[in-house]
Amino acid sequence: MAERGLEPSPAAVAALPPEVRAQLAELELELSEGDITQKGYEKKRSKLLSPYSPQTQETDSAVQKELRNQTPAPSAAQTSAPSKYHRTRSGGARDERYRSDIHTEAVQAALAKHKEQKMALPMPTKRRSTFVQSPADACTPPDTSSASEDEGSLRRQAALSAALQQSLQNAESWINRSIQGSSTSSSASSTLSHGEVKGTSGSLADVFANTRIENFSAPPDVTTTTSSSSSSSSIRPANIDLPPSGIVKGMHKGSNRSSLMDTADGVPVSSRVSTKIQQLLNTLKRPKRPPLKEFFVDDSEEIVEVPQPDPNQPKPEGRQMTPVKGEPLGVICNWPPALESALQRWGTTQAKCSCLTALDMTGKPVYTLTYGKLWSRSLKLAYTLLNKLGTKNEPVLKPGDRVALVYPNNDPVMFMVAFYGCLLAEVIPVPIEVPLTRKDAGGQQIGFLLGSCGIALALTSEVCLKGLPKTQNGEIVQFKGWPRLKWVVTDSKYLSKPPKDWQPHISPAGTEPAYIENVMNKMHTISVPYSVMKTCPLSWVQRVHAHKAKVALVKCRDLHWAMMAHRDQRDVSLSSLRMLIVTDGANPWSVSSCDAFLSLFQSHGLKPEAICPCATSAEAMTVAIRRPGVPGAPLPGRAILSMNGLSYGVIRVNTEDKNSALTVQDVGHVMPGGMMCIVKPDGPPQLCKTDEIGEICVSSRTGGMMYFGLAGVTKNTFEVIPVNSAGSPVGDVPFIRSGLLGFVGPGSLVFVVGKMDGLLMVSGRRHNADDIVATGLAVESIKTVYRGRIAVFSVSVFYDERIVVVAEQRPDASEEDSFQWMSRVLQAIDSIHQVGVYCLALVPANTLPKTPLGGIHISQTKQLFLEGSLHPCNILMCPHTCVTNLPKPRQKQPGVGPASVMVGNLVAGKRIAQAAGRDLGQIEENDLVRKHQFLAEILQWRAQATPDHVLFMLLNAKGTTVCTASCLQLHKRAERIASVLGDKGHLNAGDNVVLLYPPGIELIAAFYGCLYAGCIPVTVRPPHAQNLTATLPTVRMIVDVSKAACILTSQTLMRLLRSREAAAAVDVKTWPTIIDTDDLPRKRLPQLYKPPTPEMLAYLDFSVSTTGMLTGVKMSHSAVNALCRAIKLQCELYSSRQIAICLDPYCGLGFALWCLCSVYSGHQSVLIPPMELENNLFLWLSTVNQYKIRDTFCSYSVMELCTKGLGNQVEVLKTRGINLSCVRTCVVVAEERPRVALQQSFSKLFKDIGLSPRAVSTTFGSRVNVAICLQGTSGPDPTTVYVDLKSLRHDRVRLVERGAPQSLLLSESGKILPGVKVVIVNPETKGPVGDSHLGEIWVNSPHTASGYYTIYDSETLQADHFNTRLSFGDAAQTLWARTGYLGFVRRTELTAATGERHDALYVVGALDETLELRGLRYHPIDIETSVSRIHRSIAECAVFTWTNLLVVVVELCGSEQEALDLVPLVTNVVLEEHYLIVGVVVVVDPGVIPINSRGEKQRMHLRDSFLADQLDPIYVAYNM
Repeated sequence: MAERGLEPSPAAVAALPPEVRAQLAELELELSEGDITQKGYEKKRSKLLSPYSPQTQETDSAVQKELRNQTPAPSAAQTSAPSKYHRTRSGGARDERYRSDIHTEAVQAALAKHKEQKMALPMPTKRRSTFVQSPADACTPPDTSSASEDEGSLRRQAALSAALQQSLQNAESWINRSIQGSSTSSSASSTLSHGEVKGTSGSLADVFANTRIENFSAPPDVTTTTSSSSSSSSIRPANIDLPPSGIVKGMHKGSNRSSLMDTADGVPVSSRVSTKIQQLLNTLKRPKRPPLKEFFVDDSEEIVEVPQPDPNQPKPEGRQMTPVKGEPLGVICNWPPALESALQRWGTTQAKCSCLTALDMTGKPVYTLTYGKLWSRSLKLAYTLLNKLGTKNEPVLKPGDRVALVYPNNDPVMFMVAFYGCLLAEVIPVPIEVPLTRKDAGGQQIGFLLGSCGIALALTSEVCLKGLPKTQNGEIVQFKGWPRLKWVVTDSKYLSKPPKDWQPHISPAGTEPAYIENVMNKMHTISVPYSVMKTCPLSWVQRVHAHKAKVALVKCRDLHWAMMAHRDQRDVSLSSLRMLIVTDGANPWSVSSCDAFLSLFQSHGLKPEAICPCATSAEAMTVAIRRPGVPGAPLPGRAILSMNGLSYGVIRVNTEDKNSALTVQDVGHVMPGGMMCIVKPDGPPQLCKTDEIGEICVSSRTGGMMYFGLAGVTKNTFEVIPVNSAGSPVGDVPFIRSGLLGFVGPGSLVFVVGKMDGLLMVSGRRHNADDIVATGLAVESIKTVYRGRIAVFSVSVFYDERIVVVAEQRPDASEEDSFQWMSRVLQAIDSIHQVGVYCLALVPANTLPKTPLGGIHISQTKQLFLEGSLHPCNILMCPHTCVTNLPKPRQKQPGVGPASVMVGNLVAGKRIAQAAGRDLGQIEENDLVRKHQFLAEILQWRAQATPDHVLFMLLNAKGTTVCTASCLQLHKRAERIASVLGDKGHLNAGDNVVLLYPPGIELIAAFYGCLYAGCIPVTVRPPHAQNLTATLPTVRMIVDVSKAACILTSQTLMRLLRSREAAAAVDVKTWPTIIDTDDLPRKRLPQLYKPPTPEMLAYLDFSVSTTGMLTGVKMSHSAVNALCRAIKLQCELYSSRQIAICLDPYCGLGFALWCLCSVYSGHQSVLIPPMELENNLFLWLSTVNQYKIRDTFCSYSVMELCTKGLGNQVEVLKTRGINLSCVRTCVVVAEERPRVALQQSFSKLFKDIGLSPRAVSTTFGSRVNVAICLQGTSGPDPTTVYVDLKSLRHDRVRLVERGAPQSLLLSESGKILPGVKVVIVNPETKGPVGDSHLGEIWVNSPHTASGYYTIYDSETLQADHFNTRLSFGDAAQTLWARTGYLGFVRRTELTAATGERHDALYVVGALDETLELRGLRYHPIDIETSVSRIHRSIAECAVFTWTNLLVVVVELCGSEQEALDLVPLVTNVVLEEHYLIVGVVVVVDPGVIPINSRGEKQRMHLRDSFLADQLDPIYVAYNM
């Protein structure tokens, strides 16, 4: 509030004349209600204070100084309001219940304590943030140098990373200035904009070393470090746009990566981490909790850490309580026995007597209902209900039926008539709130009530009926969850007069439900509705004065409003009041309102003994009420309780820390004729000890009887028999649970400390939601919270309740204020309640669901929060602080040696985990292969033997053939390209040539042209013309790494490579020779090249892995031959076959299928470039149908495109006549764990157009061997197993049943190819593991690549990855290649083609990709799968780690207001399912997560972009 200018001190305020103080109070009220702007408020206020400025001036400068020194910790000076009684009102509807000066002071004191423990929290980053501060040099503290803002410094800001740590005792004056510095909407700079810190992590560590942290750590303080400032030492160099391959294979498995990212404990200067993440890391370095108890972690089961009870926690010590009796209830003779007879007596004998007075909107009496009128109108209504609805034979209502009463609270007369009319007609009235919209908060619960009560009729007034929401044709809308109702208007003119002889049936008093006592006792009631109170807060006081009322029934809110407005009435007198009944006196925070009201109105005749708090509940009705005292007798005492004791359910007088005390007043004695006992709130109803808090239970005839239609719940609530500590019942009198928590104090006085439904049970301690709301409001909430609207509830996450605080944010609150308020609330709650807040969210003003009287509908708010539709505008999650029950991190045990494992497996009778495809040697082949060892020779042979046989057909988006190639055409084209390479390129045999073509036949021809010329082809994906900056550097890098002597390409691409746009991304002057092959001379080589041995290099296969590694592998001629042969045998490919390929042709198996296999096997390949699918989703499936293709290959991205894009178009496919029953195998080419869910949804979706679910399968390959598994045509179907995710994290496989919790469905990756052997090996010991054990997959096969082609010819790596031996148990000393993937082999009951039992290979994931967190191994895909499920608006998700933080990036496909809904949902699901705390949640636009052609996420690429602030995120949340 510093910017409010001159804020007078309490002393100065006290010196002002009373009328000025009153006017100031009025102003405060207007401001908090939002009726006046901050500017208008300040203007009027300074005008009011100006005549008294000499008095206030001196105190003022002192206050200003004090303010500066204090920074935003609200001081007494700031919060003190214009008088002793007038509290600054932080808004209307709800917070008066929680008003307490003592508590506010306690909160301020607690916050002041936190001062010494300053900590900078990274403020979340929002897109379009107008809050971009000026850089450090504009934020220098005034005592060191003056601020300078120059253009250069502003420009520099985005590039600077910084860290600042300062005690900031005197910082506010310059912080405020820095905030008003520059404002721009560039989101790159906004990432660095909020709350950064200066200094090093070393100094931070010292800060923590001196911080004493109790049982729960205090959330870090962020309140003062709001300036972003920078130290020139850490300016990072201009951002170099590395190709996606920050690293080239050759620095693999972490061996050499450290040179780039040395993240052992801190962050190196050269890395691109943003300051924010560094801040977050610093924040999280603080000790979080007391050391956990050591316990045994069972191998198969991780145990949640259960915090042990604190040995010092207070325990109840008193004796067991005995039920307390109220005074006996006297019997009065000659009084009506029941309500109806009372109405009849007073209506006929005292007809002129006033019964009820209603007020108009201005608070003036407008109508008085007499007892005579009430009787006659109720009679008319009863008669009408029984006789005039429906027919004589079929009446609509019968006695005992239930009827809804729908009347607004400003129409008590109509309501009363309807109520008594129902009683006289012997139907049961069910009053409900007037529904305002179709989707009222809690509307469904009301619908459930109406349905379960069997209500078909609703009574209402004409005015009310007109106001109900209608459909277009004038009917009342069908409210959500409501049964169909017939509406009956009860205004007099629509009622029929009963005949003279008609009399209602009035029974003597029974046990039927009935109430409302003013009629019973012939009282006169004046009703002051809520709507009048809003316009004239003093109206109820005026009515007491005017009617000399003896009793007033009010709520704390009414007391508070009356105090705010009391200057309007000087002459009111409250001396007639015998009882001022405070109906929400059970709220422990009511004591403040009662005291303040008494001290203000005592001078108006209010007697101190007249204040009578009472406790009520829906079930037990009036639980207790304080009787008016004897004038002059001492007032009842107060209990000042320790909040810490209360959280353990124990009554302790507060002695130690005055900040965490709760002052409660009594609510009188037990009701006459009743009994009361206190039972434990959970478990069996055991009587509490005398110093224990429990649920108040009441036994009396005045309470409720049952919940209608809910027998089970009724028994637990209305028929409670208390038991003693031994469990045996105490007496046989049934008690009713009141839902109130409290105790019976000295002199049998009843004290209430809270409600059951606001009880939050966190880590074995109880906290009251109302208490936490009060603390939140005591933290300077006026700038941030709209009308004091705060909701507190708990959600169950990871085996404990977690506290969530949701508040409505004022429209004019700044980001800075809000964030500051949030962080201070965290500290205050931590200090006062010793409990951590899990999530604190601010939502826009007026968006929380409301109860009918304008309060917050808590259960609906909680539901919205959990389903992700609360739409917060600010959110702060603190899982690191309050989740203290995570299992202990795993300590790696020293491994068992490979020999012992082997022996152990033998002893246990387990086979070693290995598997093999069919033996290539046994299979007979025609003489083709014997004769030709090289693919080029096979093409020449085919050009002679079958010149016109078409090998390739290329389709465009329309499905028409744009190009074909027969054997001879391909051969001729290849010859021409070979001659150009010699003539133009002057190349020698063995030179590397980059082929840069879009997917097509030209690429194939160029490949064979290179073979003919003896050059080594390297296929490279061409750069994307619209996105050169991202795609061209990769091309450049492959050209450089492969040492290419020449680039073959098309004319269009050649122009692109030399264009000005390309020059901006790479150095275009140093390209090697570029040859375009569009117009070739008709010239052929005199002689085609033939390699001297099959071990010579045939081609290089370059690919960027998902971890951002660029790797080139060398493929020899013999490997190419063996690969084609294995595929031919597995898929039974012959020259009469046709296959359809919808794959990228640049690397791996995709390249082999596109370019090599047709030439080898002679089958026809129908080529479908995947990018054509974006223009025509039907292309692939319609091609398969048109050519009746039996075998088709695709990638996951193609399958996903079809599943998502054609999901709702199956009928269209049918009408187009597309039928897939011809398909025998549909194979997904992949180098990852099979995506079972995608395959299953694809199969299910297209089952309707004939696709056999057995057809869909997957391949598995890796960099060392591009094709290890491929389903093929024979052999058993792929099998699936369920494995336990928890055991996978421990590097173990535990098979579980379908539906087991935390289970993961894995599918076999096709059948192992002929000639391939696989063994599963422990990656550390290199010893073989047993069947169904997890290890690295090693492969031996004639088509394994012969090594990496890298700049660094590191022999050790070659040997380790391509020619490695088992450390034990392999007498043959086989040479294996390491795939870098984890998996396991499991022997099944199925029979393989060889007749033996089939061994299935299951791939779990790449070792490179796994995340090591808490000593466990996580596969990113598992976390991503969990996250993708939580909200309909998540399009894609990717995770990575930075140092030891887990970062989750989600793509939002919904509206941006849903962005912040995702933060708690992501945090919850990862905690629940993976036992991990998310460090950073980043919400981005669709398409931001980079995905390669195989449909794999490029997580490291994403990580680099994030750390370099290049993602332009919608929102970044840093979890505390």
